[in-house]
Amino acid sequence: MVTRSQHLNPPPRLQRYGRQTRAPRNIIAAMLTLLRCTGIAAIASTVAFGMTVTKTTTKSTYQGKPIEMVTLKNKNGIELTAISYGGIITSLKIPDRSGKFADVVLGFDKLENYRADPPPPFFGAIIGRYGNRIAKGKFTLGGKTYTLATNNGPNHLHGGNKGFDKQLWSVTTKDSPDGSQAIFTRTSPDGEEGYPGTLQARVTYTLTDRNELILDYHATTDKPTPVNLTQHTYWNLAGEGSGDILGEVLTINADRYTPVDDTLIPTGELAPVAGTPFDFRQPTAIGARIDQNNDQLKKGPGYDHNWVLNRKGSGVEFAARLTDPKSGRTLEIATTEPGLQFYSGNFLDGTLKGASGKPYAKHSGLCLETQHFPDSPNQPKFPSTILQPGKSYDSRTVLTFSAR
Repeated sequence: MVTRSQHLNPPPRLQRYGRQTRAPRNIIAAMLTLLRCTGIAAIASTVAFGMTVTKTTTKSTYQGKPIEMVTLKNKNGIELTAISYGGIITSLKIPDRSGKFADVVLGFDKLENYRADPPPPFFGAIIGRYGNRIAKGKFTLGGKTYTLATNNGPNHLHGGNKGFDKQLWSVTTKDSPDGSQAIFTRTSPDGEEGYPGTLQARVTYTLTDRNELILDYHATTDKPTPVNLTQHTYWNLAGEGSGDILGEVLTINADRYTPVDDTLIPTGELAPVAGTPFDFRQPTAIGARIDQNNDQLKKGPGYDHNWVLNRKGSGVEFAARLTDPKSGRTLEIATTEPGLQFYSGNFLDGTLKGASGKPYAKHSGLCLETQHFPDSPNQPKFPSTILQPGKSYDSRTVLTFSAR
């Protein structure tokens, strides 16, 4: 049974954050009091050693409650913006090799677009209670069969019709020794989207001065339940709205992947990547083999598969690296998770226009979702995703940005 709480001993590079000089807390408190007294109660901000945390109440609402926006900015100018609806990362600005900043995530300039009907394809959102697919929307646990929404052909996808990506989270901010934090919490009630147990979930985004975005996931339950949380940002390191990602170069630290059937459910096989278009052990352009005559690529169509990461232990280990050769922008991913879903934006079709006003055509962005394997509740040979009462679900993914 997966508890994952016993695994999270960060590697040395994550433990070496120096405690930096901070603005005195009484000064920060005085600043916030001044903001409230001057009638700007909708904005709360802290500033410490070049890092800022800002929380704003927007004019947009969900079910009568206001949507809040949080901005984290480090001393190097990297800036992340996220909202309480779905925990969505709406913007992430990072520099290229010449110092020019660009937003590298797909998203919208209007919050209402995230709640459109039909909804956009999970742009930037927290995914749960179960990331990825569950076959036929069914699983059996403790002798009882549970039925979930089938919202992806015959299968259940990303938590159902109203998964975590379509829920309003409570969000708080914190300036910690590790960096600026946005902390999202919510209670998923027993039976929500068909899942058993009341789940207390917390997802923390931490932006550090080392240009790391740390994603920490934590959950507890009062009944056994499947849990597989992830983050569904679409990346384009050349910049949002700049075209396709086929020229970006990807490395995945995996010797095997999980082939899928015609509905993208794993067959149960852990197949070698050697000699296939799924071999990204060496840096390879995404478009180099995406059009090859390969049965698995046809099912995608393109890449929409889980890679079985090469792991040596239980801590945070290297999973993947993505580089845009033109700008030099690089994203490196390390995680405690056993799998990585690489999705090459196959179903983007140009009907959605992003923050830049340009349409998102096929392959305009890609997803690299750290996770347990798809359909694990129905695949006993896969690592378990069942969380038990009295145990905690804890998972960490570290995204490191640089320019080469």
